[in-house]
Amino acid sequence: MSVRRRGREIALQILYQSEWVTLEDLEGALKEYAKRLAPKTMKQEDPALEFARSRLEGIFSNKESINQIISRNVRGWRLDRMASVDRNILRIGAFELMYCPDIPSRVVINEAVELAKKFGSEDSRAFVNGVLDGILKDLKAKGERKEDHGT
Repeated sequence: MSVRRRGREIALQILYQSEWVTLEDLEGALKEYAKRLAPKTMKQEDPALEFARSRLEGIFSNKESINQIISRNVRGWRLDRMASVDRNILRIGAFELMYCPDIPSRVVINEAVELAKKFGSEDSRAFVNGVLDGILKDLKAKGERKEDHGT
């Protein structure tokens, strides 16, 4: 498994955990992850953990704008009524589409779909794919995401 994919999985686990344990700060969420979920073999300087930290820092710092763009692109769902796993996969994907132009949009969406397959329900894959596709179109229409070789 690639460092980035493992990092996204860690980020998802921490986001999910932070909703249920009501940890609002990143450091508290990372400490709780290390205490309860991290494999005993994982080191603090693990590249996957560092990748997860970069995603989490971005998501925690931009949570309002990320939640807004997700809400604008979900039909028939409120963010707080959505499955926690799906909501947090969407947060990771939306963050990467909005703030990581170095990652091709096709890769962002594919990685989110893979997370949905692994951690979500039977319907999560299609749901995540559809919402992130809508977010991508929204960003492109506003000139906030340029065409890339991945789309």
